[in-house]
Amino acid sequence: MSIRNPPYPVRAAAPRRARGAARLGSAAVAVTAAAAIAAAGAAPAAADTATGVADLRADLAALLADPALEGATSGVIVTSLTRGDVLYRSEPRTQVVPASNAKLLTSAAALEVLGADYRFTTSVAAGEDPGDGVVDGDLYLVGTGDPTLTPEAVDQLAAEVAASGVTEVTGDLLADDTWFDSERYLPEWDPTDAPYYYAAQISALTVAANTDYDTGVVNVDAQAGGAAGDPVDVALEPMTDNLSLDNRAETGASGSTSTFGVSRADGTNAFTADGALPVEQTYSTLRTVHEPTDHAAHLFAAALAEHGVKVSGEVGRGAAPESADPVAERSSMPLSELLTPFMKLSNNPHAEILMKAMGREESGEGTWAAGIDAATEALEDMGVNTRKVELVDGSGLSHSDRVTAQAVMDVLEEARVEPWFGVWRDSLPLAGHPDRLVGGTLTSRMRDTPAEGNVQAKTGSLTGASALSGYVTAAGGEELAFTVINNGYAGAAPRGVQDAIAVRLAEFTRDRTADVVRPLAAERTSPSAPDADLECTWAGTC
Repeated sequence: MSIRNPPYPVRAAAPRRARGAARLGSAAVAVTAAAAIAAAGAAPAAADTATGVADLRADLAALLADPALEGATSGVIVTSLTRGDVLYRSEPRTQVVPASNAKLLTSAAALEVLGADYRFTTSVAAGEDPGDGVVDGDLYLVGTGDPTLTPEAVDQLAAEVAASGVTEVTGDLLADDTWFDSERYLPEWDPTDAPYYYAAQISALTVAANTDYDTGVVNVDAQAGGAAGDPVDVALEPMTDNLSLDNRAETGASGSTSTFGVSRADGTNAFTADGALPVEQTYSTLRTVHEPTDHAAHLFAAALAEHGVKVSGEVGRGAAPESADPVAERSSMPLSELLTPFMKLSNNPHAEILMKAMGREESGEGTWAAGIDAATEALEDMGVNTRKVELVDGSGLSHSDRVTAQAVMDVLEEARVEPWFGVWRDSLPLAGHPDRLVGGTLTSRMRDTPAEGNVQAKTGSLTGASALSGYVTAAGGEELAFTVINNGYAGAAPRGVQDAIAVRLAEFTRDRTADVVRPLAAERTSPSAPDADLECTWAGTC
């Protein structure tokens, strides 16, 4: 059996198919519903100019005239999936920075290219036949990008190696990450983000430090002492022998301000803890590792030792030969299940792993460039207009990414005919739901409004870019799709405006019945939206 070409998952059905340019929706008209819309530059496209629709347009235009958006560009579209008409649109074809709304494109493309049943594999192979329990040569740990390879999973692989009868490796333990290329960090990403979990380096062999499946990072936990001046107990987990920790921190006075922090020197795995952590306080965060492949290999080496397998040589990297004999193998959960932590928690490394996996699947090249080509072709096959879509990554972490509101709306509309649509829609955060693996980045937003438990949408923010796009059931029973992408605002992310728009859509009815009282735009205040749903930066969500 060739370890270089193991039985990677076969899709249950061919997920890609060309469908031409036929699309649901978009009846084109040019009737101005309200002066407020004209003032906002919006071009309503629905033929229905009933009072309820006119009221909706006027209210959305007024909300988008919020002072928080002064000078901003806002690509906005609202479409009735039930009636097939466009209820509102503004700057639909203007290129905008999508932030994490890019994940809508990446996830849909991944389902098309890889299939909902796709699983990543991690395997162990022996360079020589392990006769009599001895591998007379090198042992290989071979990765294909599994973002769910937790320390427990690494331990299980080591246990399987031991259970196969292997007790000794006379050669080296080599990590094979050649399923992807060696580019770990895009030049378009802000280098100051590099220490933080949302900007971890990308490798075909990486460890997820927790059950959120944050890859390429370690947990940092600290506990202050009982009195000022006491040492602070600091730990990295999973700790490996290629990481170091210089703990210079001390316990600060009770009630003092914490100055504690943990940093990593660029290009190394030398961590330093310093500052003061007040008496009996705790600290917990994530920090990225340099070269995730090496971290995974050293963790596996420690696990082998725990299970009684002696490695006489060094821990390093190397490509497994075609003739390598399989010893152990692990498969990830299927992509249909991985979508939940990926999309609910807006996991950036998952998006980048999927992008490189698409490149490997389609062209045999696990690179960002090949993945973007594969994703673009898949989106076009779905019926998405990608003419103004320019992606450099899969997560939206780069300010160089460009999409249009129309392209995002195309994805929302065209995905509905796909066999994977149900699991994809369910992977979107659900407004106001307290369970973070249901509510995701919308857990604390739109609570106690008609949007709670109703709006399913993808969030996103970078500095100067914020978005909310997804689905909502209107009060009149219509299924709506919407996208709101704001760029170029001066202050904080305009989540309150986005939430107010989503709430207004949840209240929408074409008939102004007594059950739904139209909120006057001048009287409506934007719901507050906390900054707790961090996806990209400490100041906002991506």
